[in-house]
Amino acid sequence: MKILFVSLGCDKNLVDSEHMLGMLTAAGYTLTDAEEEADVIIVNSCCFISDAMEESIQTLIDLGQLKTTGCLRSLVVTGCLAQRYANEIRQEIPEVDAIVGTNSYDEIVSVVEETLQGEKPTVTKPLTGLCSDVSRVVTTGGHFAYLKIAEGCNKLCTYCVIPSIRGAYRSVPMEQILSEARKLVEGGVRELILVAQETTLYGMDLYHKKALPELLRQLSEIPELEWIRLLYCYPEEITEELIQTMASNPKICHYIDMPIQHCNDEILKRMGRRTNKADLLQKIASLRQAMPDIALRTTLICGFPGETEETHEELLEFIDEIGFDRLGAFAYSPQEGTPAAEYPDQVEEETKQRWVDEVMSLQQEISAECNESYIGRTLQAFVEGKVADESAYVGRTYRDAPDVDGYVFLSSDRELMSGDIVTVEITGAYEYDLIGEIKE
Repeated sequence: MKILFVSLGCDKNLVDSEHMLGMLTAAGYTLTDAEEEADVIIVNSCCFISDAMEESIQTLIDLGQLKTTGCLRSLVVTGCLAQRYANEIRQEIPEVDAIVGTNSYDEIVSVVEETLQGEKPTVTKPLTGLCSDVSRVVTTGGHFAYLKIAEGCNKLCTYCVIPSIRGAYRSVPMEQILSEARKLVEGGVRELILVAQETTLYGMDLYHKKALPELLRQLSEIPELEWIRLLYCYPEEITEELIQTMASNPKICHYIDMPIQHCNDEILKRMGRRTNKADLLQKIASLRQAMPDIALRTTLICGFPGETEETHEELLEFIDEIGFDRLGAFAYSPQEGTPAAEYPDQVEEETKQRWVDEVMSLQQEISAECNESYIGRTLQAFVEGKVADESAYVGRTYRDAPDVDGYVFLSSDRELMSGDIVTVEITGAYEYDLIGEIKE
């Protein structure tokens, strides 16, 4: 029995997908990448913003056609769209045979078996607790993997549906995280990327303190693990202990993903964020003082209700002043059931997109200047793969998280393997990528 798995959305969703793949292969199912050969297709869906929701829905509709053109016997939807819109999916997408919510993926094997017997189950458990510790099928190439350390969120930002889809913040017990990390490293993983809706609050519910620094220290003791990378660190929760742990531990990349969303105090307040511009400036200064080489990544929302040309200009000036190494921006997308969707001062779609374009145009200039400053410097890089028909390879430095940041293009006459770590002298720069030569 062949299963095709489609994982949409964020890397946290990908971790859930890999756990489900582990359960399915342990139960004897065979995985396939060929749509026309699949007996069962599972779509791990996303609905964080409108574009993601539309992609999930269209994927289900398109794959559902394989019931008449291929071997497909069962179409299962899991993840955020399944959790939030189970009733609507059942009514509007009849091709779907089963619906599995975000806190129910440990039921995936029994659900698939039920659909093959002609049943149409819906499994959406209460958003409490955590799914059991199970094996994984790593789909990221083998040398890096995402490690989810918590589920859910307590922040209640006015634009976000995640708490209603994923539940309250629930830390994974440290011993379970360490066990999973050791298994991943034993399987060849050399870079662990820590993810959660918010990594910086790790441990508050279990240990009544921010335990991320202690988790990082224990992870770094795993032999053969080379890099640890932090994503989704809310600025107000970044402590001095965390900064010093990052600065003093050679396995922790001097890289942090710190989504700030905006810099204007009034916009931040309307977003329900728990910081202001002065706090952001202070936190960034602390990070750079402790780690002058730190790569700072952030995410911004353009066109939030109430934003004006003046607050947009303030944001551009802030971006220019800070000079983020990495930055992503997206247009505000009203989400049903959130307070911000009901705000009266919504921004025109055309204006939102213009502001996104202006932010990204400025960031392109900043990134190009930043990259040029690395010419002549020497960095370590993970080899990601070979450029087709050329004696060149693609790699990532400590400054580059997979899929969202840039690459370093490497010239080499010797054969390299994905996952190799090489020393690279930077010889050139593009807006987002670097060029380098491998030093023997």
